[in-house]
Amino acid sequence: MYSARLLDHFQNPRNVGALAAPAVTVEVSNPACGDILRLSVRFEDGRVAEARYQTRGCTASIAAGSVLTEWLIGKTPTEMTALRTAVIESALDGLAPESKHAAVLCVDAVRAVARVSSDRR
Repeated sequence: MYSARLLDHFQNPRNVGALAAPAVTVEVSNPACGDILRLSVRFEDGRVAEARYQTRGCTASIAAGSVLTEWLIGKTPTEMTALRTAVIESALDGLAPESKHAAVLCVDAVRAVARVSSDRR
């Protein structure tokens, strides 16, 4: 059902937690399934220096948050807005149709971070 990579990120999630201000922290949810993703991103010299996440959700959402934080490191806000669900799905070696909402949650969170960080400039 789940790929070995997805299970690895679920069982050994990377970058779990929150970052203190001045990090940008957003929270997004999927009303259909109830999953919630809180994403904290700290920028340094115009790039993501650190990213942390907290998820209340299914196996796929927990794993997706983990790969998202790895993907974010070193990205500019402009590069962040290029994130598509296919990037998260590929990083997890695929998602079952019923789990694709996890990748959507990640994209929604990144877009929210990009909006908030541009408002702060």
